[in-house]
Amino acid sequence: MNRLEEKFAALNAAGKKALIPYITGGDPKPEYTESLMHALVEAGADMIELGMPFSDPMADGPVIQKACERALAAGASVQGILDIVASFREKDNTTPVVLMGYLNPIEHMGYEAFAANAKASGIDGVLLVDLPPEEAEDVVPVFKESGIDTIFLVAPTTTRERAAKIAAHGSGYLYYVSVKGVTGSATLDVAEVGSKLADLRELTDVPLAVGFGIRDGASAAAVSQVADGVIVGSVLVNCIAELADTPEKIAPALQERIKEMRLAMDA
Repeated sequence: MNRLEEKFAALNAAGKKALIPYITGGDPKPEYTESLMHALVEAGADMIELGMPFSDPMADGPVIQKACERALAAGASVQGILDIVASFREKDNTTPVVLMGYLNPIEHMGYEAFAANAKASGIDGVLLVDLPPEEAEDVVPVFKESGIDTIFLVAPTTTRERAAKIAAHGSGYLYYVSVKGVTGSATLDVAEVGSKLADLRELTDVPLAVGFGIRDGASAAAVSQVADGVIVGSVLVNCIAELADTPEKIAPALQERIKEMRLAMDA
């Protein structure tokens, strides 16, 4: 098993659900990212989604858009993010790391080159927001050959037929978008999410993780009752933005939020 499979299996055996924080790599500066990753794990994160900053993050709301702008202005790059993960792996070789981003920078590097570099850096999965299943048949095998899972999004508006096609291509976990909109928008309806996940479980055995709209311990705990994983992003990225001028305060602030969610989910 790879790290993602091992982690989900261990959590399932312990009767727990995965807590998956997202931060944008390089935000507010690349030299802070590795220490923030370690801080998240120490606070109770089971795996990490690390954003690859992009100039046009169309699925993201203003909070993560601005994080990408800060990271790019500070010199962040795809190769730089891979180097950060490689350094993270020197101290932590067990926590799964998933890169989340967009196709353009990877196409610029080349899929084979990116997959090889990602494998060497210790990446476990990639979630490419603008990679639809119709265009994935030539891409997924490249990542699979390097032992990297390709994670896909499923939306509230996704039809059952299309969800089946997405599930057939995806591995690692499926990312269910709990609301209609961009990151950081709207309030989730846990009952509706649970109903959608029940339908998805008829199509796949891959773990189901839920993101968008999770802001605190209460919402994380509620979603953990129906999902295999809880993804939290904008509230953490907003915290980074608020403390960008006092970087020494960022890690403790992120840990406070993750500990609250971990305790609520495990209660």
